[in-house]
Amino acid sequence: MKHEIHCSWKGGMAFEADVLGHAVRMDADKESGGADSGARPKPLLLAALSGCTGMDVVSILMKMRQPLSYFDMQVEGELAEEHPKRYNSMTLVYRFRDSDGLDRQKVLDAVTLSLEKYCGVIATLRDAVEFSWRIDYL
Repeated sequence: MKHEIHCSWKGGMAFEADVLGHAVRMDADKESGGADSGARPKPLLLAALSGCTGMDVVSILMKMRQPLSYFDMQVEGELAEEHPKRYNSMTLVYRFRDSDGLDRQKVLDAVTLSLEKYCGVIATLRDAVEFSWRIDYL
């Protein structure tokens, strides 16, 4: 299997990618010559990371029959000062509602399985970026 993305220039600094039938618009901020009409490419990498591991965690917790009613994530990427301004590190924060009655060991197991076995985005980036993570209960 392979994925193929078509990306079209839309004028100025804007591009639109067709991601398996879904349009994703990207643009630079006004200070960089864009019109700020879409997301920046590097933060989209953080979004892909959170979506990938988040879907894994939900799927695993559902299979474990855990009472999940709230789950969100925060991902922070630390950019290098010099060009290419790549991400040197990424921090993932998995946040759950403590009042849901989740088994904390099962949550830890689900997150660990995603990080170590299932998330293809993490597997792709693992050798290039330093990762850290934690689980917070609200």
